[in-house]
Amino acid sequence: MPLTRSLADATVVITGASSGIGTATAYALARRGTAVVLAARSGTALDEVARRCRELGGRALVVPTDVTAPAAVEALAARAAAEFGHVDGWVNNAAVSAVGLFDEIPVTEFRRVVEVNLLGAAYGTRAALPWLSASGGGVLVNNVSVLAEVAMPYQSAYNATKHGIRGLADTVRQELRVTGRANISICTVLPASIDTPFFRHAGNHTGRELVPPPPVYPPEVVAETIVRLLRRPRREAYAGGAARLIGLQWRLAPALAERVLGWYAHRTQFGPACAVDSSGNVFTGDAGAERDGGWHGRRRQLVRVTAAFGLAAAGTAVGTVAAMTRRSRTERR
Repeated sequence: MPLTRSLADATVVITGASSGIGTATAYALARRGTAVVLAARSGTALDEVARRCRELGGRALVVPTDVTAPAAVEALAARAAAEFGHVDGWVNNAAVSAVGLFDEIPVTEFRRVVEVNLLGAAYGTRAALPWLSASGGGVLVNNVSVLAEVAMPYQSAYNATKHGIRGLADTVRQELRVTGRANISICTVLPASIDTPFFRHAGNHTGRELVPPPPVYPPEVVAETIVRLLRRPRREAYAGGAARLIGLQWRLAPALAERVLGWYAHRTQFGPACAVDSSGNVFTGDAGAERDGGWHGRRRQLVRVTAAFGLAAAGTAVGTVAAMTRRSRTERR
């Protein structure tokens, strides 16, 4: 079910709110008068986001939080309820990544990515459920990635956590339904490549500059998708047409799509510059209240690349149907 209150009267907690999609979501809700509770590791950046939210007409509370600490996440939920009287929505958005070959990513970084992304979402969900229930129901949104459905080389830790969050969401949704708590909706957002500081902040063990594979969509595309889910919950929603097309290809012909996407990502997620080996923001928050990552030039490729994905998806669909038809005819003989 949707929020029991209008957005203008609702309270929504957002983790990873200090930059990128989290910041864009906070602004989108603030424009609608929502009380937003902003959580991330960087208190200074959160203060700037809160200031802008108030200018946009929303109410804002800053709660610096490390989502890998269960007690801190529980305190975040309690603080939100104490400040605004109720918690109606929760957005699990905090995420980090360590990019490189699986066997070259430091074990400590791989573990930290799992702790922030997967366990952070689990702790957030556990903290949110009792408060959403106390409000008469509500909506929890997990912002994952299309990489929760498909895979991309050099992103093994990130891929694994996003697949895990999707499975966690499906399981919790089932449990809520069979235990009579269907007034709480669990939603999953699967964005395509988004223009945020994510690639600049990621741990990098490739020796090369990291860039988002095109087409690259503005963070507001995801923010508006999250707002729509708070109003009209669905199990899952794609953000960006390319994500939907890639997901379709993966479902129709997974082996072929795996090869094609691997080839494409290998050639498009690295820029021309070299880069020093770095753990990025995996262990230390360095957000600066920036929504976008400055990848606007790669957005120009959106139409051309999306069209290519569309043609590939259509070709995959035709090929799959043809193969199924041939097999059916063979079996009837």
